[in-house]
Amino acid sequence: MMRGAALVAIAAAIGNLLQGWDNATIAGSVLYIKREFKLQTEPTIEGLIVAMSLIGATVITTFSGPVSDSVGRRPMLIISSVLYFLSGLVMLWSPNVYVLLIARLLDGFGIGLAVTLVPVYISETAPPEIRGLLNTLPQFTGCVGMFLSYCMVFGMSLMDSPSWRLMLGVLSIPSIVYFGLTVFYLPESPRWLVSKGRMVEAKRVLQGLRGREDVSGEMALLVEGLGGGHGASIEEYIIGPANELSDNEQAPEKDQIRLYGAEEGVSWIAKPVTGQSTLGLVSRYGSMANQSTSLIDPTVTLFGSIHENLGDMGGRRSMLFSNFGSMFNMGDQGNNKKENEDVESLRGGTDGSGVDSDDNLRSPLLSRQDTDVENPASNAIEQVSGMDIGGGWQLAYKVSEGKGEDGNRKGGGGLKRIYLHQENTTGSRRGSVLSLVGGDVQVESECVHASALVSQSALPSKDLISQFSGEIDKVKPSAIAKGPGLADLFDPGVKHALVVGVGIQILQQFSGINGVLYYTPQILEQAGVGVLLSNLGLRPDSASFLISGVTTLLMLPSIGVAMRLMDVAGRRSLLLSTLPVLLLSLIVLVLGNIINMGSVVHAVISTVSVVVYFCCFVMGFGPIPNILCAEIFPTRSRGICIAICALTFWIGDIIVTYSLPVMLTSIGLQGVFGIYAAVCALAWVFVFLKVPETKGMPLEVITEFFAVGAKQGEPGA
Repeated sequence: MMRGAALVAIAAAIGNLLQGWDNATIAGSVLYIKREFKLQTEPTIEGLIVAMSLIGATVITTFSGPVSDSVGRRPMLIISSVLYFLSGLVMLWSPNVYVLLIARLLDGFGIGLAVTLVPVYISETAPPEIRGLLNTLPQFTGCVGMFLSYCMVFGMSLMDSPSWRLMLGVLSIPSIVYFGLTVFYLPESPRWLVSKGRMVEAKRVLQGLRGREDVSGEMALLVEGLGGGHGASIEEYIIGPANELSDNEQAPEKDQIRLYGAEEGVSWIAKPVTGQSTLGLVSRYGSMANQSTSLIDPTVTLFGSIHENLGDMGGRRSMLFSNFGSMFNMGDQGNNKKENEDVESLRGGTDGSGVDSDDNLRSPLLSRQDTDVENPASNAIEQVSGMDIGGGWQLAYKVSEGKGEDGNRKGGGGLKRIYLHQENTTGSRRGSVLSLVGGDVQVESECVHASALVSQSALPSKDLISQFSGEIDKVKPSAIAKGPGLADLFDPGVKHALVVGVGIQILQQFSGINGVLYYTPQILEQAGVGVLLSNLGLRPDSASFLISGVTTLLMLPSIGVAMRLMDVAGRRSLLLSTLPVLLLSLIVLVLGNIINMGSVVHAVISTVSVVVYFCCFVMGFGPIPNILCAEIFPTRSRGICIAICALTFWIGDIIVTYSLPVMLTSIGLQGVFGIYAAVCALAWVFVFLKVPETKGMPLEVITEFFAVGAKQGEPGA
């Protein structure tokens, strides 16, 4: 099921391998560039050579998000590969500093597109269960690129006359591989295709990515992501077989939801939990444990309580929905074949040629059983269908009864979408007896407890009615989408997400990682690392390259651990556990440069601290900011929001990288690392108070919960 998405993510992450390759190559070659162009006394020019690629990345990032919303993710990645190739050729030729600066600018354009859009592309193509793992791949491939580059630079440094032009120009070779992958292998993002109304293409891409034919649930989810829901509320349901819950028929019919499984004759009923539910308390008052900690953002509390209620099932299919099976994959059921053919003809499932119609997407949105086709409002129970959307979540629909004078549904009802997830019912008040309208239900039965996020569907109810009469071709999914605009940035949920995204990007950059990466050889040389390898007869520059390569190699298993934990422990937990280690390693670096411990001891402490810093960084603070920024924004405004976060990333990167040579000269290593340590401490506080846990949740569910959390955090809420 996951093989297609994993291979696509690996191919896309090659763009970050080229970024890592470039970072390490410029870090090594700048030593020789300084000698040729006599820049030892001009740290400003030296910093500009390194920072020019960051300037290019910043410039292109300002419009990369919106442009990718217009032309697609894939064309932008293709352009990125071409820019990498051209910049490598120009750097190979560079006769003077000015041409080199132009080449570095082109290189920055390629880096900016890759770093900004690869996480978005992977998030939009990956299943929720392994989205964190796949989105850690760019960090892994970036480190692989750095390691390979350091190996190359180290080998060249052993020559009598190392060529920095050759070091930089080699970038063109792997960029050709990246170009081939983007052109011939990468599909377009299915979310982007749906936003443009290209349903057949989106369906085929999803089928390839998921390795299965039935992608109805996810297709419906992508349509829901085109427009934001309104009036979102958190509810809890008891869901069980219709015949079991039918013993408690005192509940009003309008409060019941009927779900259908794949097996013939199997139907389920959902009833709301009465009283003050645990999740309901959280949505109104915040977590029980954190009510006294008013500084913690309500969104953090809400997401945390969701994962607590889901227990260990967060990233896996729950037993409730495994019982349902694939609710809408009815056509493959032998016993239902004739009935399904009749239903498909009513829905207009094909265009008459046996090929899926572009608008066949909405054909599974209503259940096929107990439905009065001519008069859907006459059904005794609100008709609902549910389907798997990944991460153990299900999407269901509820149709309000009755019509107004204008023919539309009354009372702001219309079509409601419901995101459902089974809760962990062991060891809590939900463990034995659950309170229902009209009576109690024992958990020992087949009934289960499910959390629900209910909001207005992006599909108008009139479109739903047209499906019954077979007029599906009258409604185009692209008409549902709201075009991106600045007004979306003022939506409470989007503003809330921007605070998280921009804040964590600023703190990541000012924790100093890119400055340390670019200047690792010089930092280690200044720390006296050459003493460790003097017995091998290596020059100080070669010794620093070797240590840098070994350091990068040690980072790879650390990223492997992060990939394993990203969807298990979660993003927030990894940040909160690795940031203190970053802080400690930086404090040790500061002390090692203040206290005189001898050259060998000083070199050992500096080297070990830098290695620990890098390894912990790539486990948490390295990949997670980009992962979060690719997850927390709604489809309609993802491009512009990603551009804002990426712009923040690159501006911070420029400031840190450009200022580092000056800072090393003025305040030394101890001063630089002291500043970085203070930022890491501030980052831990920010993560604890503001950053929620998003593991295992579909993107559309994440953005919906951000909207709910933002509403709860408003004054007077």
